[in-house]
Amino acid sequence: MKICVIGCGRWGSLITWYLDRKGHDVSLYGRAESARMQRFLSTRRNDLLELPESVALTTQLESAREAEVIVISIGSQGLQKLMDQLKSLELRNKIVVLCMKGLEIGTGRRLSQIAEENLDTSNTVAVWLGPGHVQEFYRGIPNCMVIDSRNEQVKEQLVQEFSSDLIRFYYGIDLIGNEVGAAAKNVVGIAAGFLDGLGLSSLKGALMSRGTREVARLIRAMGGSELSAYGLCHLGDYEATVFSRYSHNRQFGESFVKGESYDKLAEGYYTVRAMLLLGERYQVELPICQAVYDMLYQQGEPKKILEDLFTRGLKAEFDY
Repeated sequence: MKICVIGCGRWGSLITWYLDRKGHDVSLYGRAESARMQRFLSTRRNDLLELPESVALTTQLESAREAEVIVISIGSQGLQKLMDQLKSLELRNKIVVLCMKGLEIGTGRRLSQIAEENLDTSNTVAVWLGPGHVQEFYRGIPNCMVIDSRNEQVKEQLVQEFSSDLIRFYYGIDLIGNEVGAAAKNVVGIAAGFLDGLGLSSLKGALMSRGTREVARLIRAMGGSELSAYGLCHLGDYEATVFSRYSHNRQFGESFVKGESYDKLAEGYYTVRAMLLLGERYQVELPICQAVYDMLYQQGEPKKILEDLFTRGLKAEFDY
C-alpha cells in the first residue's frame, strides 16, 4: 500500500519504520520548521531509531494526495488544526488512520469524530490503538494492538495489511469504547505516577481496578460497551502506562508530585479536562479523573487528595 504518515514524533517515526518493514511504500511528513524533521532530513535518525533509505521524507503536506492510506500521529489537541490544513487538499477515497490517543478539550469530541466531521464522506476513518512502546518495538519485542472503524471492510483490510510478527492486530468492535478507553488510560497513568512519586506504588492495584470500573461506566453511558474498558485499549494498556519507565504519562505524574520539570508530551494532562466534561455531560462520577484534575489544575495537596480518593466511604468491592 502507498502510505503517508503525518507526524514525525516518536510514534509517527515508529509507525513509518514499522510499515516500511512490512513492505509498504511509505513516506513521512513533518513540518519544515520542526527540529525533529530537520534531524531526519539530515541524518535519518532520532534518539530512538533510524529510518531506512526506502522511506521518503517530505515537508510538503500535499504529498498526502498521492497516498492510499494516511496515518496521522500527532498531539491530539492539534488534530482540528491539521484537519483545517487538509481541507485545501480536497482528499477523496482515502483511508485515514488515527494512531493517537486523546479527547478534545472544550468539546470532549473523540478523535474519529473530529476527522469524520472535517473530511469528505468518501474517506474512511479508522483508529490504531493499544499498548506498546517505541523502544520495545524497535528492539523486536512484540505486542498486540487494535484497529477499529465503522467500516468493516476497511477494518479487515488494515488488520491484514498491518499485522506482522511484531504487532498482532485485533479487530475492534466498539469505536466509542476503544477511543474513550485509550484516552482515559493516560489519566490513570498520571495517577500512577503520583503514587510512585509519593512512595505509594502499592496502591496501583486499587487504582487499576477502580480506574477500569470508572471508565467502563462512562463508556456505557456514552453508548459503548463497558467491556471495552477491559480490553487492550484500556486495561490491556495498563502495563505499558502504569508501570513502564517509558510511559510519558506515568513519568509526568511522578515528576509533578516531586516538583521536577518534565518536557515530554503527556496526553493525560489534557485528556483529564475532557473526561470531566464528558462525566458531567453523561452524569457519570469520575473520582480518579477529578483527583488528577484537582492536583494538576487546582493546586490541590497531593497526599490529601489521594488519601481522600482511596478512603472515600465504605463500598462493596465492585461498587467503586
